[in-house]
Amino acid sequence: MLEQFFIEIKAFQLDRLITVYLPKSYHATSKRYPVLYMHDGQNVFHDERAINGTSLGLEAYLDEHEIDVIVVGIDRNIEENGRLNEYCPWINGPYSEKILGYASDTGGKGKDYIDFIVKELKPSIDQKYRTDENRTYMAGISLGALITTYAVCRYPEIFKKAIALSSAYYRNQEKIEKLITVSDLSSIEKFYMDSGAREGAEDDRINSEFLAWNHAVYKLLKEKVTNLRFEIIPGAEHHYIYFKKRMPEAIDYILKD
Repeated sequence: MLEQFFIEIKAFQLDRLITVYLPKSYHATSKRYPVLYMHDGQNVFHDERAINGTSLGLEAYLDEHEIDVIVVGIDRNIEENGRLNEYCPWINGPYSEKILGYASDTGGKGKDYIDFIVKELKPSIDQKYRTDENRTYMAGISLGALITTYAVCRYPEIFKKAIALSSAYYRNQEKIEKLITVSDLSSIEKFYMDSGAREGAEDDRINSEFLAWNHAVYKLLKEKVTNLRFEIIPGAEHHYIYFKKRMPEAIDYILKD
């Protein structure tokens, strides 16, 4: 079952649509549930709202398998460069310029976005629903994976498990590597990350670079996180057709004790 409401992101003075999935057992029990926060909420549950018409289809999957988790989908910012600005904690750096072929001054609002989730959205969710506040997780794709990794480093005592699919770390590669290096991630229980072998489709340079920047982050994380899983997916491109196939396994991995 899905419920929706708007909440203001005070730092941006913008209302944002939140979609909450409640498991099939929710109204039949009194127990408390883990919560998985997900970025790009419009792409999480149904194709009808998804950008380019393909979603993760999670409502159907979670219902079919009767998975006991509350999922909170946070819609993206639809303003020009809004998603880039919110999902990048820092202004895009030199490595980003190398990949893109031009300098970009986007990014830099990720701190305020994550602080909104922790200080405004999460308290609202915990008050409204029967959540287990000690089991709070996060998942994101592409830039959503970058901001997820950032959130884990900023608030490791809150986001104890995470999923990062096809992470677009390159926008903030230098900064995210430095942040991981100085972060205490000893409280992180599980971290799943992956990368497609053909994220750039026919562009072999991007295919190679995508794996390289993800592997650089993986090497740093494996020094800090005991239960870290990194998969390279043969043939997978940067598209929801491929993300949809992988997200169920990633969710299964982090939810299993």
